[in-house]
Amino acid sequence: MADELNLYSARHYDSDERLYDAFTEETGIEVNILEGDSDQLIERIQREGVASQLTSCLPLTQAACGARKRKSIFQSVESDVLNERLPESMRHPDGLWFGFSQRARAIYYNRDNVDPSQITSYEDLADPQFEGKVCIRSSNNIYNQSLLAAMIEHHGEEGAEEWAQGVVNNMARAPEGGDTDQILGVASGECDIAVANHYYYVRLLKSDDDADREAARKVGIIFPNQDDRGTHVNVGGAGVVEGAPNRENAVRFLEYLASDTAQEIFASGNNEFPVVEGIKKDPVLESWGNFKTDDVNISVLGENNPEAIRIFDRVGWR
Repeated sequence: MADELNLYSARHYDSDERLYDAFTEETGIEVNILEGDSDQLIERIQREGVASQLTSCLPLTQAACGARKRKSIFQSVESDVLNERLPESMRHPDGLWFGFSQRARAIYYNRDNVDPSQITSYEDLADPQFEGKVCIRSSNNIYNQSLLAAMIEHHGEEGAEEWAQGVVNNMARAPEGGDTDQILGVASGECDIAVANHYYYVRLLKSDDDADREAARKVGIIFPNQDDRGTHVNVGGAGVVEGAPNRENAVRFLEYLASDTAQEIFASGNNEFPVVEGIKKDPVLESWGNFKTDDVNISVLGENNPEAIRIFDRVGWR
């Protein structure tokens, strides 16, 4: 039907209903949501072909959306709106997909045990002085794959592998749990330093649970690499499926995701950083002020993803 849109989404947030309802109210286009994890959705899209309408990679990262082997599921989109609204780093060079929200991959430290001036970069995580002090997720986590893909881009494969080996040497425990678990590990003293996306920390700060808020107060946040390339960000993106019917509706939805309305919902609903300048952020995010982000193009990190996985295997990052 011309007045509907099939949306494949890896996001699972109640606040996203506001996105879809606002889009329908503005355009009259009904949104049909099909949810799943990223690999399941991509496999389904590949099976269904033209029966698909649009795939939303939200909140997939550069690595998941940009890998070369998956480019064929998207078709190129040329939009003046997207070109004007989105930074170049948030646009695939061939218009295959676009980034609409950012999650800073921040470093956390125990306020009682660590001098934050000792940690100014991701590279510092591999410093031997932090042996036995680092908590971080497993290598099958897409956020870490994307971070290592960025290290490959900035330091080459050899330098990235040396860094990954250094992080493994400094681990306080074998990788386990999600991002929140890494932050809580710092709060409990199991480790002194951790890596996690910023919004997990915000959730703890704003939690209704006294224990969560108390844990968050024991932990400080660092936005690394401010003296050079900037902090790595994971990106939520979307693109139009190759051969999809009702292409016009799909492109309209992409352009809507770049609107002030949608960007504000990303910012308020899940404490994400908008990609469009001038959008009001959550008060906690506003209190952190502005910081420099790594502007490497999202497509490059997808291309580096396979080598990142091989490096993880070689250094024993499980």
